Amino acid sequence: TAHPAPIMNRSSLPAILAALVLFAPLAPAAPAGKRIALIGNSLGALMEEYGHFETELQRRYPDQQLVIRNLCAPGFTPVFRPHPSRKSQWAVPGGEQIRPEFNKHAGIGHFPTDDEWLRIVKADVIVAFFGFNESFDGPEGLEKFRAELEAFIEHTKGQNYNGSAPAKLHLVSPIAFQDLSSKLDLPDGRAENENLALYTGAMKEVCAEHEVAFVDLFAPTSKWFSESDSPLTVNGAHLTDSGYGKLAPLLADLLFGQATPKGDPAPVHAAVQDKNWFWFNDYRMLNGVHSYGRRWKPFGDKNYPEEIEKLRELTAVRDQAIWAALAAQRFDLGTADAATRKLTPVSTNAEGRRKNEYLEGDDALDKFTLPE
Repeated sequence: TAHPAPIMNRSSLPAILAALVLFAPLAPAAPAGKRIALIGNSLGALMEEYGHFETELQRRYPDQQLVIRNLCAPGFTPVFRPHPSRKSQWAVPGGEQIRPEFNKHAGIGHFPTDDEWLRIVKADVIVAFFGFNESFDGPEGLEKFRAELEAFIEHTKGQNYNGSAPAKLHLVSPIAFQDLSSKLDLPDGRAENENLALYTGAMKEVCAEHEVAFVDLFAPTSKWFSESDSPLTVNGAHLTDSGYGKLAPLLADLLFGQATPKGDPAPVHAAVQDKNWFWFNDYRMLNGVHSYGRRWKPFGDKNYPEEIEKLRELTAVRDQAIWAALAAQRFDLGTADAATRKLTPVSTNAEGRRKNEYLEGDDALDKFTLPE
């Protein structure tokens, strides 16, 4: 559907905010399944760093044994999600026709596609964060953004990631831009918020047209930032730890309805962060060029498949640790970790170096012969 791009000016923001109420969102409801995947941009990606949102959800639904996996990365859009160890950078068929300007990168390797990752995590629920990166295209980019959203929604609705039914899809708008220009060398956010309001409005319209649940974070965070005397973002665009702590209950309410968190948050948060570390080292594996990319052979194919399998088992163990923390029960991580798969010993490919002795500190210095 073609929509004319609005003309943006400094005085249009209040009118844009008022217009958002014309598209009524679907009513929030409790998670439609236990396996929740977060996809999209840095707003979602940084939730893994701080852990507040998952802690909030786990404490609201302690009996549901939620499994939450973060598949976000900075820069992701509805159709374009690049990775250097993946041949195609497109999350949706035909994405290159919507965003031909991005059709330049060709990766090497077999890193799973976005659909494959969602099948790996068996997503029952998908929470998608989009709109921030795209907003930099301004009013002129709105039609491309609408096309991206529509292609993404139609594609996602046609998938069956959990093996039984399409995932319940929620789209989440970007937050507002906080004016920190009096403290830091940053823009005051007026132009940024004009664009963010336009893109939030476009998301809401497209979601209404396609009967997809939509969450507006732009309006409430605009209010927060206008009333806050202290920074809730590090740079106007990305939330601080306390900012994410404030966002967690609001986002949980808007996604799944109001519910009362139960239990002590501290042990649950600690267990969530431990799980997140293991998951990060799977989905966003450091030096992944060896595990998935151009340097996979001749050595990565020998040990990495087993190590990835074990890493996922260790992550699943930490899901159990979260559920135990919710029930205020002790969980023996050491015993559970020991029960995960064993790794095949990897033999050296440099027999001549097998007897090398690696020295440290003073022992190494004593072996040096240096000029006076």
